[in-house]
Amino acid sequence: MVRDWRAQLLGNGVSVSMAAKAYRLLRAVLMTAVKEDEILTRNPCRIPGADQEKPAERPVLTLAQVFKLADTVPPRYRALVLVTAFGCLRWGEVSALQRQDIDTTAGTIRVRQAYTEQRGVGLVLGPPKSRAGRRTVTLPPTVVEVVRGHLAAEVDDNPDAFVFTTENGRPIWRGNLNKLIAWKASVARIGQPALHFHDLRHTGNTLAARTGASTRDLMARMGHDSPQAALIYQHATAEADRAIAQALHEAVRANRKKGKKSEGEGKRKKKAGKKGRERGDKCG
Repeated sequence: MVRDWRAQLLGNGVSVSMAAKAYRLLRAVLMTAVKEDEILTRNPCRIPGADQEKPAERPVLTLAQVFKLADTVPPRYRALVLVTAFGCLRWGEVSALQRQDIDTTAGTIRVRQAYTEQRGVGLVLGPPKSRAGRRTVTLPPTVVEVVRGHLAAEVDDNPDAFVFTTENGRPIWRGNLNKLIAWKASVARIGQPALHFHDLRHTGNTLAARTGASTRDLMARMGHDSPQAALIYQHATAEADRAIAQALHEAVRANRKKGKKSEGEGKRKKKAGKKGRERGDKCG
């Protein structure tokens, strides 16, 4: 039954990652039935590899692309792009920011709540995804200037006023984001047609890891209880660093090879010139 259930999920177009999440949840539920309630003698979730996620590599924007995207979307949502990327925020976190959460003097944003979309209920405002989700993140001064301008132009003075809303002042749903800022057209203009909004957080995490920050510091900035995610970004950065080192090594080798070749040609020319002078002396 478990195998048929999982095969049906995948057959209906559910991604491998989502199926793995569902499988782990089912396995946890049935483990309770085994250990706590003793309804089952053993857990039937025993499909090798079914709990493993293998998501496709997501695109990472360059700094220039992040700012180009921010300049491409309507001005009202320019700060939304920059804060999400450079603050490493989840969609629910950035959409739930209120004026009282922004400190333009200190250059920080406080994450203390998040929106979730619940079927049959709508947008629900609640605590962040985990305890570590409650955090304060410092933004680069260049982004703080954009946020300061956004607050002055688009946000009510009320401390409870939400920072990023529609023109009617309503919360932004993930589903209507494309219509609001023409997302597909905007990402196509910067040469990243497959970019998802969540990839802005992925980009921010990657850029943060490239600064050489510690695992603990990355965990605090990303809002993770477990070091696993931070280690993934650090691992990717380490691989990139090794690739850079290898490229530099190849460049050094090529330069030395070129230098030896030039040196050899110089010696040959010098030797040929010496022989020519000797022949001239004999003729004289």
